[in-house]
Amino acid sequence: MFTSPLVGRRALIVDDDHDLARMYAMTVQQVGFVTDIRLDGKSALDFLADQVPDLILLDLNLPDITGRDILRYVRADPRMIKTRVIIISANPIMAAELDEEADLVLLKPTSIQQLRDLVGRLS
Repeated sequence: MFTSPLVGRRALIVDDDHDLARMYAMTVQQVGFVTDIRLDGKSALDFLADQVPDLILLDLNLPDITGRDILRYVRADPRMIKTRVIIISANPIMAAELDEEADLVLLKPTSIQQLRDLVGRLS
């Protein structure tokens, strides 16, 4: 698990693929975010119980608690009213079902440059 110092805007990366999560983290760091990575849904929810990130990059197919459940938790929590959620998923059907609830939906594979540009525009 990778955690950056607690300064600046915070982004939570939730993806069970460690390599992708680190790549996403490095990408959003380039546009000024401090990043935290969680590799499963339970640890993401534990993190969100105490922290309010400015941005969440969220995979939907996680091994325990789904990204859909995490998204609904975020949207139901008044502390996270300003938190932006970008879904990054290889599941186009599930991603399309959540399009209205997310701020942005990207399908894997995602271009790093595209992600950096979109995060920069959202923040």
